[in-house]
Amino acid sequence: MENIYYKGQVLWSQIDANGHLRHSAYSDLCTQARSNMMKQVGFSMQEFAKHKIGPILFKEETIYFKEVRMDEEVYVKVLMTKFNDENHRFSITHELYNSKDVKCAVVNVDGAWMNLAERKLTLIPNELVGLIEFIPKSENFNAE
Repeated sequence: MENIYYKGQVLWSQIDANGHLRHSAYSDLCTQARSNMMKQVGFSMQEFAKHKIGPILFKEETIYFKEVRMDEEVYVKVLMTKFNDENHRFSITHELYNSKDVKCAVVNVDGAWMNLAERKLTLIPNELVGLIEFIPKSENFNAE
């Protein structure tokens, strides 16, 4: 499995004054890739709404390696690097590549789950927690 959850063209609206992909656009592309991955394994927005939960982020870090410019084709790989069985906190890494398969950036996030009615951290419902096994894992995946 390639673990590619987003492919697309860099748009004019995503470019900064220097002609590069805008810093926040990296996050946008990776967020879409993560959302696509979650939907594919069964964590759809409909399931979240049904259970009144949603993923939240505590930390987001972007590491840049190569410039990305307008009209380039990019793709994003998504891998879970950590999952805590007790509190269901997670870490996910996103690798953004250009069409020449050169890694241009990595976006790392740390997150958890929120009960949207109570606005408090919560666990994934029992009927959904098994879906975690279908999320692609990194080689150095750490189950806590």
